[in-house]
Amino acid sequence: MKSGTREGAVGGQLMYLIDTDILIYSLKGHEQVIDHLQRTATASKAMSVISYGELLFGAQKSARPDENLARVRRLGEVLPVIEVSPAIMEAFGSLKARLEREGRRLDDFDLVIAATAMTVGYRLITNNEKHFARIEGLHIGNWAKV
Repeated sequence: MKSGTREGAVGGQLMYLIDTDILIYSLKGHEQVIDHLQRTATASKAMSVISYGELLFGAQKSARPDENLARVRRLGEVLPVIEVSPAIMEAFGSLKARLEREGRRLDDFDLVIAATAMTVGYRLITNNEKHFARIEGLHIGNWAKV
């Protein structure tokens, strides 16, 4: 990014890629997550198509699939869903190779989510900080903490 700006910021405005766990917390009404969503109401937010797929899977296997699928689809209408692009897959390949060389493997879906955040310049909002902290250059935040 240009000097004087923070990663995940354009024109001083932070932009967020919301990870699957935080999206689940928001659907369940988690107080801290809802508070952060309200405080950042004007900021750009999105989810990866990977997170959207994970949410759809969770809804399908839930006790109330129709209700939960409707909630996930509504969330997909409110938050832009970033699809996987060749640039994201280039970043994924680079990240995966580097982490494997270092002996620090991560799940492919998580790597695609991280590559998405890095490629589009968004801060990844996740409750899995320890997991994603292994990725050098990825800017993360956690809205589930008090």
